[in-house]
Amino acid sequence: MTTIGVAIPVPDPYGTQLREKRAEFGDPMAETVPSHVTLIPPTEVEDDQLEAVCAALDRASATLPPFPMRLRGTGTFRPVSPVVFVAVSQGISYTEMLARCVRTAIGGAEPEFPFHPHVTVAHNLDDASLDRAYEDLRDFECQFTVTEFALYHHEQESGWVPQRAFPLGQ
Repeated sequence: MTTIGVAIPVPDPYGTQLREKRAEFGDPMAETVPSHVTLIPPTEVEDDQLEAVCAALDRASATLPPFPMRLRGTGTFRPVSPVVFVAVSQGISYTEMLARCVRTAIGGAEPEFPFHPHVTVAHNLDDASLDRAYEDLRDFECQFTVTEFALYHHEQESGWVPQRAFPLGQ
């Protein structure tokens, strides 16, 4: 079995900036989780199904063209979950459609919670650290064009490692 995830990577310099901030807040996940917008959360896949998953992701990537995304300000899932995130403020509908296409293509389960595109910047930290993350990035803003999404594998030592990019609209 391989644990996969599918996500929109946040391009540099923004991805690196957010990852460095995550480390500053004391989140150990900054070491092993690249900045991203999740499309499919961690999912176990039989190793012999990985080729079929990639073929399905190829088909899903063709369903939407590249689209603009803006990240702006912070939000939180507290008290339900100890998470602070940078919010997706533009590109939400495209991201929702892309997540649905990817989930359908690979036969993924419906999410436990309603899909809410975001970039996690602090997770499972004490309240003071979560508050600091919320305040520190409240004025963060960037914009980029989403041209692809990526398949990640979870590796014990390295964490989430990108395996392959899937260009949109091809």
